[in-house]
Amino acid sequence: MRASHPEPAVAVTTVTALLAWGVGHDAAGIARTAGAIFASQLAIGWVNDWLDADRDRAVGRADKPVATGVIDRRLVGRCGLVASVACVLLALSTGFPAALLMIAALVSALLYDWPLKLTALSVLPYAVSFGLLPAFVVVALPGAPAPPVWIVLAGALLGAGAHFANALPDLDDDSLTGVRGLPQRLGPAGSRPAAAVLLLAATVALVAGPAGPPSWSGVAAIVAAAVVLPIGWYAGRAAAARGGRPVAMFRAVMAVAVIDVVLLVASGRVV
Repeated sequence: MRASHPEPAVAVTTVTALLAWGVGHDAAGIARTAGAIFASQLAIGWVNDWLDADRDRAVGRADKPVATGVIDRRLVGRCGLVASVACVLLALSTGFPAALLMIAALVSALLYDWPLKLTALSVLPYAVSFGLLPAFVVVALPGAPAPPVWIVLAGALLGAGAHFANALPDLDDDSLTGVRGLPQRLGPAGSRPAAAVLLLAATVALVAGPAGPPSWSGVAAIVAAAVVLPIGWYAGRAAAARGGRPVAMFRAVMAVAVIDVVLLVASGRVV
């Protein structure tokens, strides 16, 4: 389980279950959609650690059980394969149109693990897979309704912003092991504003997308994001100038990501 990246796996699955509840799934529908997403998250995490074992070992990642030799690399690779198959089978239980979206999201995410993680297109799988997540949840409803464009756009922006935020604390280690994704190419000076702009845009999409005037809570969310992100940016630059870890921007981005997730789940009520 440690090799599966359990924290993001549980977080994304929880968001999926809440969104499924928000758009009107019954208990069985919530279980099917969340189950497919959970299996996909396990597959992505295990395949990532299987592929990155040598790189993780080179930088001394003590939190990676494959890199430290606690668990066999081949076993983790096999687990990734089994989880991928389970994801497809669970997705098929939601109906063929929804299953196609889920399979496309899984393939996109696995393409990030290899080879897109190493290229300037590294942000693309995040945008595609996170954009497809709410689409999958909506299309899995009885009658396979079309998802609103704004919720797909918001998911894509949230995923893209999360990519830059997630990379920020590990840019130095990535550079040492030859990972040359878009955040590594832009460096912290480019990745911090990229994460901020994308997540702020996701917030705006989630507030302005639903029909009718924006709610006061939605406007407050935009204001909060617009205040928190510049503070984090400034604090991160100051910490980097002193030779410390630039975690302030990462934390600010994560705070806005939480706001966006809450808005995303709440938006299900108006899909």
